[in-house]
Amino acid sequence: MVEKRCLKVAFGMEDDEHLIDAHYGDSEFFAIYKICEDGGIKLLEKRPNRAKDFKEEEDKGHGDPRKFRTVINQLSDMDVLAAFRMGPNFIRIRDSTDKVVFFTQTRELNIALRRVVENFDDLWGQVQAKKD
Repeated sequence: MVEKRCLKVAFGMEDDEHLIDAHYGDSEFFAIYKICEDGGIKLLEKRPNRAKDFKEEEDKGHGDPRKFRTVINQLSDMDVLAAFRMGPNFIRIRDSTDKVVFFTQTRELNIALRRVVENFDDLWGQVQAKKD
């Protein structure tokens, strides 16, 4: 029997229904979902964001390296990090970690979840390529 393919996806959230319209590291919390190839979607947890309270940028610009490290550490068990829009640390995540990034192009969580399902095969392929 073939095991169904599933991804663990972290959405950067502003509240229970909306992705944040700011840097991923400024999310109020991360909504962690298990999303499977058959369209199955299960909320696993709402994980507090330990990076959101950094007050000053370490490098005096966008994309604080401390936020980057904190977010990556607290989401180390994720396959995909999903956000409404791209920020400087999201490019770092894409280029220098084993995480796949996905831009939902919507702040509505229910639509964002559907977009992950619609793009499942592509995301699965990217995750497998990162693991190799």
